[in-house]
Amino acid sequence: MAATPGTPSYRFDDTLRARLAMHVAGFGPLPDPHLPESRLAAVALTVVDVGDGSAALVLTRRAPKMRAHAGQWALPGGHIDEGESAPEAARRELHEEIGLEVGPGDVLGRLDVYPTRSGYSITPIVVWGGPIDALHPNPAEVASIHLVPLGELDRPDSPEMLAIPESPRPVIKLLIGDTHIHAPTAAVVHQFHEVAVHGRSTRVHDLEQPVWAWG
Repeated sequence: MAATPGTPSYRFDDTLRARLAMHVAGFGPLPDPHLPESRLAAVALTVVDVGDGSAALVLTRRAPKMRAHAGQWALPGGHIDEGESAPEAARRELHEEIGLEVGPGDVLGRLDVYPTRSGYSITPIVVWGGPIDALHPNPAEVASIHLVPLGELDRPDSPEMLAIPESPRPVIKLLIGDTHIHAPTAAVVHQFHEVAVHGRSTRVHDLEQPVWAWG
């Protein structure tokens, strides 16, 4: 995915890794709401080297035959299995969905749990992912892998906050390239950009999903 002209470029190097780790470590995630009816899930916000020394965030498009949210933009992730921690689940899903193996030391920390309208409590895990040589989509779950230049998240025209009659909460919409991405993915990516990249204590639990994603 090409960067929008005028957006900054971030180098994939030890300085960036230290910056992300410091910001995430200094962030105090909200307590997990532990909603009894929620299904627990984890997603990986994975920073990789696109091959020219610049850093990108990994996004996917869900396979068109998935039972839920087919074809939507997503982060690698899924259910937290019994006995797993959220970081363990995120690492497992990275390997299962896009073929990327990372170790425990590549986990930089977590952000706020995001409760979805479809009944999931999603724990976002920030991961240092390395080079992209081994990335390949699992066709049962992932239609395609997309590498978003980290500077694309600095666009001044994104995110948009939209009002809808169905909810008092604003709907967040990220503009990446010429594509619009909605919550929950947009909310989690926005918090990653605010917290991990820039060190701001931004909360996103009050950002709404579009009505078509409520099911």
